[in-house]
Amino acid sequence: MAELFSESPAVFIAVVFAFALMIGSFLNVVIFRLPLMMQRDWREQCEELLQEPAPNIPEGRFNLVVPRSKCPSCGKPIKAWQNIPVLSYLLLGAQCANCRQSISVRYPVVEILTAALAAICAWRFGFGWEALLAIGLSCALVAISLIDADHQIIPDSIVVPLLWVGLVMSLFHPLPGTDTLFISPRDAVVGAAAGYLSLWSVYQLFKLVTGKEGMGYGDFKLLAALGAWLGWKALPTIILMSAVVGAAVGIALIVFRGRDRAQPIPFGPYLAAAGWITMLWGEALRNAYLDLFL
Repeated sequence: MAELFSESPAVFIAVVFAFALMIGSFLNVVIFRLPLMMQRDWREQCEELLQEPAPNIPEGRFNLVVPRSKCPSCGKPIKAWQNIPVLSYLLLGAQCANCRQSISVRYPVVEILTAALAAICAWRFGFGWEALLAIGLSCALVAISLIDADHQIIPDSIVVPLLWVGLVMSLFHPLPGTDTLFISPRDAVVGAAAGYLSLWSVYQLFKLVTGKEGMGYGDFKLLAALGAWLGWKALPTIILMSAVVGAAVGIALIVFRGRDRAQPIPFGPYLAAAGWITMLWGEALRNAYLDLFL
């Protein structure tokens, strides 16, 4: 099998795409359930102070595995054949098989997005550990982005292990044929520290000047994790891309959709997108920037 994947990149990419569709289906579960699990933990830690039940928090055993997925409208458990990535959505006509309520298009979009990102990683790195790790990072960034977009939180349970994996990966440097992954331990440690401190400094300065909090600590940790994976040299590219795109989207929302300027905009999705692009084409982007302005 390894020889087939090595000699036939198209087969490897196709297998990765198909398998990543299933990962995307699981990510839908993570994106929905993990914030609820965090809220349950917070409630348990603070119940002595609250002295009242928290609303909209599931009771009983609740994690990424149990209970079985069910329709949010009628509560009927979803059967295995109704949970096939993308295909079930099409066969069911985007409706629950029991109550006929509409199923959000977001579910197949997350599955296809995850599969597409994984396939691109497979194409970029080829069969091997680099592709596997790049796919893992891509999946984590998808979950982080959508959770932050929905709840404006970046879970430590995802971003902290991501940081440690990046640091541990650096211990295997150098490997032949690698471009952006498996950087040196020094670059990884400096990247993690610089990533965290750069946004933390901006946060503290903004708070000192305005008295308001401009971003959350999850953003610091996410950039630190990306610095651990990609090194300190990648940080300017990530920060510049995420800031420009984030500002453009924020202005567009205010101008065209009348969004309140005081309403916070999650920064995690822009950091994640910029980090993913830098992982694949960071060196080319840096060279293009230097050629353009220097």
